[in-house]
Amino acid sequence: MTTFTPTSAEEVLSAVQWAVSESAPLEILGHGSKRGIGRPPQTGHALDLSSLTGVTLYEPEELVLSARAGTPLAEIENLLAQNGQELAFEPMDYGPLLGGQQGRGTIGGALSANLSGPRRIKAGAARDHILGITAVSGRGEAFKAGGRVVKNVTGYDLSKAMAGSWGTLAAVTDVTFKVLPGAETETTLVLSGLLDDAAVAAMAVAMGSSAEVSGAAHLPETASARIDGLPKGAATVLRVEGFGPSVAYRINHLKQAFGLGAEAVTISAEASKRLWRAIRDCAPFADGTEKPVWRVSMAPNEAHRLVMALRMQTAADAFYDWAGGLAWLRMEHESEAELLRGLVKKLGGGYATLVRASAPQRAANAVFEPQPAALAALSARLKAEFDPQNILNPGRMG
Repeated sequence: MTTFTPTSAEEVLSAVQWAVSESAPLEILGHGSKRGIGRPPQTGHALDLSSLTGVTLYEPEELVLSARAGTPLAEIENLLAQNGQELAFEPMDYGPLLGGQQGRGTIGGALSANLSGPRRIKAGAARDHILGITAVSGRGEAFKAGGRVVKNVTGYDLSKAMAGSWGTLAAVTDVTFKVLPGAETETTLVLSGLLDDAAVAAMAVAMGSSAEVSGAAHLPETASARIDGLPKGAATVLRVEGFGPSVAYRINHLKQAFGLGAEAVTISAEASKRLWRAIRDCAPFADGTEKPVWRVSMAPNEAHRLVMALRMQTAADAFYDWAGGLAWLRMEHESEAELLRGLVKKLGGGYATLVRASAPQRAANAVFEPQPAALAALSARLKAEFDPQNILNPGRMG
């Protein structure tokens, strides 16, 4: 097996052109923090972009940052924090959940996996913040899309097409993202002891209020017990971010909405950040095992019904993010894909992704939600346009 470790976009182009000329499929990866997601690689060679690093442009006043694809997310987030800014889409770190190290994700991987976190309900995902890319297609052709300024929309949709493509369309070498000012502070209000259905109703009230909630999650008792700093029992957590006086006012507004007094539990500043990082990174299920973990997005008022129906037939642990619209599930058995997807369809539809499982299980099941026929045909045409020989990450998405 040959592993290419380019340090420039030109070397990436040469590597892909060689692969095209030899009809030799390539696995595209950075540090491999998300390597366990998707079908196991079906390649004899790898294109390792982890040496393609460095921030190439950062203009805080213009809210724009450009970097090479292999630049660690942690490095970028530290730079932004020094300037009071952030990646507003709050990209998840899959490393610990998949048995790897924390902080190994790259900015190119964030785009490829279309990462997001609890703030997605307010700020969207990586797709909503990408401004431009430079990449090499599976044809062995270098191309650019988008630009370096927020107002430039030329090629914007092409940049978005890379989001969630998992390296199957092009090897992205450089990215430009919109960045935003970070919050001065944050406070999380904790509602204790709610059952799943009551928690979803409470989160809907919070999201419909004027408190501008930027995170709404529910952790049943089993999940809550695995996160430090939460009171005993089930915890429904609501995050408010911004300037200090505004945060205090909006938290009081939420307390009044739920009939809570001054004794209501709140978590502030760094402790709140640690809590939401744990929720973002699925810490309750980062247990060092290969027990299947599913990520299911569907209507907020249906996800808890899915969990209830699932538990009637099999053992499953769960917690909820995105005001109930995202259910994280840890299963005890590996043969539940058909059952789970059948229930999702029965309850109005959604997207179920097998995030963690053994290699044989990932090889035997559709890891990503099967697309409807029309969308599958469009995806196939896009793949044929960018990578007609199926050189890049073949088979990863099914």
